[in-house]
Amino acid sequence: MLSRDTFGVRPLFYDVTKNNILGVCSEVKGLCDFQINGYRALQPQHLAPGHFMVCKISEHGKVSTATTVQFHRIGEMPAHFLHQAIKLNNDHTKEAIYNNIRCLIYEAVEKRLMDQRSFASLLSGGLDSSLISAITVMKMRERGVKKPLQTFTIGMAESPDVTAAREVASYIGSDHSEITFTPTEGMNALETVIYTLETYDLLTIRIAVPLYLLCHYISRNTDNVLIMTVEGADELAQGYMYFHKQPTAEDGDIESRRQLKQLYLYDVLRIDRCTAAHGLEIRAPYLDHAFTSYYLSLPADLRAPKNGIEKHLIRAAFEGTNLIPANILWRQKVGFSDGVATLARPWYHYLQEEISKQVSDDCLADASTTYPYNTPRSKEEFYYRQIFENKFGSQLSYLTQYQRKPNWAYKVNGWL
Repeated sequence: MLSRDTFGVRPLFYDVTKNNILGVCSEVKGLCDFQINGYRALQPQHLAPGHFMVCKISEHGKVSTATTVQFHRIGEMPAHFLHQAIKLNNDHTKEAIYNNIRCLIYEAVEKRLMDQRSFASLLSGGLDSSLISAITVMKMRERGVKKPLQTFTIGMAESPDVTAAREVASYIGSDHSEITFTPTEGMNALETVIYTLETYDLLTIRIAVPLYLLCHYISRNTDNVLIMTVEGADELAQGYMYFHKQPTAEDGDIESRRQLKQLYLYDVLRIDRCTAAHGLEIRAPYLDHAFTSYYLSLPADLRAPKNGIEKHLIRAAFEGTNLIPANILWRQKVGFSDGVATLARPWYHYLQEEISKQVSDDCLADASTTYPYNTPRSKEEFYYRQIFENKFGSQLSYLTQYQRKPNWAYKVNGWL
């Protein structure tokens, strides 16, 4: 039996050779050269999140039948939620909803601290990482842990993230480390990062480079293994800036759920690979089943941006708790590729500038001939695709599309 968690936080690939031998691995590269008695694997593919597969194996070690069943869907309330619901206020007032959100996030962090190994937290200085770091510190103190939480941030000198994270770390009393990187170090890491991620998706790779360098530092310089992260928060709570353009709250809800279903292809893939490559494990409280189920059960209009502020519901729920500075609680989201550099010159500007020197106009013009499947649309995508195919070839069909936004995210005055 094979099974995979609801959000696909942990990867799981499988393949069957022509003579029906099953191969299973957490990375595609483990199956690319998989062969038994000269029979190569056919096509590695994901076991879909929230599914299990039962394979009947013959006495000769071959797969005779394989049945796949979905056992859990995003937003469904699992059995243990019913027990937690006793603690929740069933009123529909804003104060009751705020209290429930706080209660469920507190418990989500508490559950993930049930381990004897030391914890650390990635801290960008944004709303999500600041809240999780602060709550982790609070829970550690409640447990009588005297050792301060270690927090880590990465960026170029005096980037917005570095500055904000420094303020939060001082406020919550964490043992904070700031790691800096240069554009040259980032460019030099690209090939390794793409091989580690096993994708050519542009947005995933951009953000993964500083994250990979940060995980490398944590692994080499500390004894931390378990890392608190905030994957899923933007998808669940509509934190991306384009959610401000949603035509209706129902459109925002549909997009939020779509993004959650695709986490395993992009954001979760990125954090899992960058940490696992360095022997680290993630804990993602925002993807707690009880919390996500409750949050998605709330009316769509409550979860939409309010007054030009994304994640307004989460921010309002923690107003007055003094867990983090008020200016951080209401700090507008800054994209990671912006936050690790400067707003005047984001990280992706460095990438595009350097890559434009290495990919000619003619190469991009012929991209549809060179790569007819998922054709690169820019020099940056072309460059990443070259590296990917040099490592893995062109036969991996589990990559179905580039990360994209809904059509309404691109609309200006009604025009696409």
